[in-house]
Amino acid sequence: MQIDLNSDLGESLGAWRMGDDDAMLGVVSSANVACGFHAGDPAAILRTLKEAKARGVVVGAHVAYRDLLGFGRRNMDVASADLVADVIYQIGALKGLATAAGTVVRYVKPHGALYNTIAHDARQAHDVITAILETDPGLALVALAGSPLLRWAQDKGLRVVAEAFADRAYTPAGVLVSRSEPGAVLHDAELIAQRMLRLVCDGVIEAMDGSLVAIHADSICVHGDHPEAVAVARQLRNRLVQAGVAIASFEVP
Repeated sequence: MQIDLNSDLGESLGAWRMGDDDAMLGVVSSANVACGFHAGDPAAILRTLKEAKARGVVVGAHVAYRDLLGFGRRNMDVASADLVADVIYQIGALKGLATAAGTVVRYVKPHGALYNTIAHDARQAHDVITAILETDPGLALVALAGSPLLRWAQDKGLRVVAEAFADRAYTPAGVLVSRSEPGAVLHDAELIAQRMLRLVCDGVIEAMDGSLVAIHADSICVHGDHPEAVAVARQLRNRLVQAGVAIASFEVP
């Protein structure tokens, strides 16, 4: 058995520090690096890319709505021409910084509200798919496991990577519980590790109502923007490795 562990990194902005990128890069196998639209400044992004290169961690473009104030978590109805151009711009910026860091952008993972919207919104999903294809059709797209986006992207020729979330609660329909609802974000490291081990081994995850939801995932995300993030990621990795699960990216470093 093998699974990828990923985390959202490179999100510090000026004097505002977000997460512990160095520690998290010692745990994960893939890093979703901010591109400046929801978080991250060029210097912080470049530092994260250089450290990812040194650790042998694969990097991807964590593209988002143009929403620094809302950390990319506010829903936006962006015109198609603007959204396509915005995603192309972000991928291009990260590619340039990655070249300077001696590494290569291997995939795209949308962030926050954009991620959740395109999982089911065909118009915005097509815009993001178009932007990736026009920038680099060799990039993989990381998307919510079980979402229509996976099929839409595959139909256009993109390689897709189905993703589950270690520290988020699920509805019985296999959808992430909204962050506005109590219990949407999980903090118990041992509980999270047990849930993800069950997902990897049995292909199911327990929903908010106690029912079991079948989910196929190629990658597991641990968010890096809360105080317990590194401890949760380490506990998750240790539990998986102890069970004989190899931790490796879905892409070659």
